Amino acid sequence: MKKVKPVRVLLNGARGKMGQAITRLIEQNPQKNLIVSATREAGQNTIQEPFDIVVDFSTPQGAQESFLLAKKYKKPFLTGTTNLPEPFLFTLQSEEKIPVFFAPNVSLSVYFFTELVKQACKMYKGYEKALHEIHHVHKKDAPSGTAKRIAEEMGLPVAQVTYERIGETVGTHSATLSGALDEITLTHKATNRDLFAASVLDIAAWLVKRRGGFYTMSDFAKFKLKEKKK
Repeated sequence: MKKVKPVRVLLNGARGKMGQAITRLIEQNPQKNLIVSATREAGQNTIQEPFDIVVDFSTPQGAQESFLLAKKYKKPFLTGTTNLPEPFLFTLQSEEKIPVFFAPNVSLSVYFFTELVKQACKMYKGYEKALHEIHHVHKKDAPSGTAKRIAEEMGLPVAQVTYERIGETVGTHSATLSGALDEITLTHKATNRDLFAASVLDIAAWLVKRRGGFYTMSDFAKFKLKEKKK
């Protein structure tokens, strides 16, 4: 039986918390057939080792730099970096030559939670909407990219999203719908950053097999649902 070559990952932002978690999970899960062949930090222009995909969890600047590397070497690009400038987001969304994936939150459970909140808002029209998020004290953007996405699906202005930064909280999002006679609260609480890192491994293995174009969590979720039906 012919041995399948592992997918070589260029990890941009490898020193960050997500980068470290992704590296550890790749090492702990050889069955995923991924290896970190190269790492990169913002401002680094040369890459010595070959790679099959760029995975970025860094800064808006680092994301843009690593995307240019992916374009240069014609390799897939996956990023979960938040607070990306609008012009750069448009560039990603317009890409046709290489597979590009972007999501402010790469967890499937968060994706389905967002869909659940969206449906709840449709069911309880007329209810007052609120969204509150909590993250660790090291998080630079507020509200979080995930909160902005959920707010968008709720039809809630981002300015109305409330937030806290407490200790080492991984990420909690609570959507509340308040009526005259009752109140509904839906909450997603991530208890370990591995929730996101584990998804990255699956998305990366999936993305390297895609054609050029822009992909989101919606595309990946549809793939996973079809996979479960087989």
